[in-house]
Amino acid sequence: MLKNSTPREIALLASLLISCGSLALMSLFYVFFRPEFNYGYIILATLLNFLLCFVVILTYLRKYIYRKIKLIYKTIHRHKVSTDVKSSGVDIDQPIIEDVEKEVEDWAKEQQNEIERYKSFAEYRRRYVGDISHELKTPIFNIQGYLHTLLDGGLEDQEIARPFLKKAAKNTERLQTIVDDLSAISRLETGDMILDEEYFDIKELANEVIDDMEMKARQHQVELLFKEGASTGFNVYADRETIRQVLTNLINNSINYGKSGGITKLGFYDMDTYILVEVADNGIGISEKHLPHLFDRFYRVDKSRSRERGGSGLGLAIVKHIMEAHQQSINVRSTAGLGSTFGFTLKKA
Repeated sequence: MLKNSTPREIALLASLLISCGSLALMSLFYVFFRPEFNYGYIILATLLNFLLCFVVILTYLRKYIYRKIKLIYKTIHRHKVSTDVKSSGVDIDQPIIEDVEKEVEDWAKEQQNEIERYKSFAEYRRRYVGDISHELKTPIFNIQGYLHTLLDGGLEDQEIARPFLKKAAKNTERLQTIVDDLSAISRLETGDMILDEEYFDIKELANEVIDDMEMKARQHQVELLFKEGASTGFNVYADRETIRQVLTNLINNSINYGKSGGITKLGFYDMDTYILVEVADNGIGISEKHLPHLFDRFYRVDKSRSRERGGSGLGLAIVKHIMEAHQQSINVRSTAGLGSTFGFTLKKA
């Protein structure tokens, strides 16, 4: 009954009980010892007693609750609160205890959520450091092996020297790719990479990327073309060079994971205030279990094939960060054996 009562209600109830008890005792006393006494004085004394009890109890409750709340708030509040604010915060017409209970409950939930976030971040950091070590270790180990072989006499053997130097150089390039991609992600995450947004034709940019990737596509026997309905381009507002990086990465992936004689198609779709850009292929596709992690750093669906093609494992993570920097989205639809479609939105000019 008293759980949700306000301090004023508690003081009224306590004062009433005390006054009733006092009235009963005084009435009994005067009935037996002073029957001729004027009972009007008893009623007046009872009223005075009630008022005095009410003031005393309410004052005590206010100070008692304030002291308790002060201790609780010292624990759960992160910011220092002045004494006047905390004292005035005790509203005698509100169920203070219930409010404090709710605040403590909310604080406990917040602390639990924060602990879970810290655990998640710690796990992510451990996994991330492990992934970096693993990715760097492979090319470094290869370079060491090639160089030690050359130093142990292979340098004088022309059939060994040049191929091993080429392999060492290739692994050095892979190391540089990983470092550059890590630097790019770091700049995107910290906001140090400032977007130079401008108006440009997305199809014109896509044509430039296709021209750059044409030789690699021919080597892998993959045809690059536009979907039907993409004969005209759209003007968009974005950072042209980072969007070039997005298209290059997506088309490069479609070639790497495509099949001989396969096709990669680019399409553009008008979505009123946005343009949807899609890069679709009929390659090996991606199984459903991999899709939620596809944009994670160093996540590889086919580890052996990815490393064989020289990827850093950071390409899609960079793509995701670039789109987030543009406050746009990217998604993927894929089925193993049928191919994949990556789509991202850009602000329409």
